[in-house]
Amino acid sequence: MALMKENDLILIVHDGNRYLKKLEPKKNFHSKRGTLDFSSLVGLPYGIRQGQYEIFEPTVEDLIMYGLRRETQIVYPKDACYICFKLSLKHGDRVIEVGTGSGALTVLFSRAVGSAGMVVSLEKEERHYKNARKNMERFTDMCNVDLRLADISQHEGAGFDAAFIDVREPWTVMEKVWASLKASGSLGIIVPTTNQVSEALRALQPLFGDLEVLEILLRKYKTVADRLRPDDRMVAHTGYLIFGRKVAETVPPPQITS
Repeated sequence: MALMKENDLILIVHDGNRYLKKLEPKKNFHSKRGTLDFSSLVGLPYGIRQGQYEIFEPTVEDLIMYGLRRETQIVYPKDACYICFKLSLKHGDRVIEVGTGSGALTVLFSRAVGSAGMVVSLEKEERHYKNARKNMERFTDMCNVDLRLADISQHEGAGFDAAFIDVREPWTVMEKVWASLKASGSLGIIVPTTNQVSEALRALQPLFGDLEVLEILLRKYKTVADRLRPDDRMVAHTGYLIFGRKVAETVPPPQITS
């Protein structure tokens, strides 16, 4: 059983609100529900109620949604999990990410490929790179993340199992990403507008097959058993997702001789 220790991250839940905090014994958490004394939690197991508060061990969703410092729009969990599924990521895979942003998806990639895998993430904006590095150092052990202040044009690696692109003009990097992937390697892209989807598709079609475009809408429900109904708000459009697989040059069919 995992016990809470000094300086651990904890998730505090009350009245439907969630707060990610560091368990610093000399500090307290205050709300209209009263004061939560952090020193009283040290040595206790996660998953307990203390007064009006519930205290949990943070999940990766908690770290991304409530912990990461954002300087860019992040890839939301509803999209991020499906991206990992479509890229077929597994322990030991190598992934290249073009456009780190704030690093939310990088954290999930790191967990998906495990200690035997590698995530190479390229960010060309120094401000975003510095912020992403701080997020990575806080929420991953960095053992399988190679975060670089670089443009894809400076990257020479090849044989990656999967690639993901999150930049404004993904069509400008398509050929370089194609060269980085192994045969039949999976590609994912996220863009916010339909005109970007159209432009990306034009660049994709000579290089990638099995193309797919979609968006994911998420609607939650109020957790009141006697009055079950949808929440008043929902996470609707966050981005269009594009997926494909690398194809090599066309191989002629075998000659049939009589």
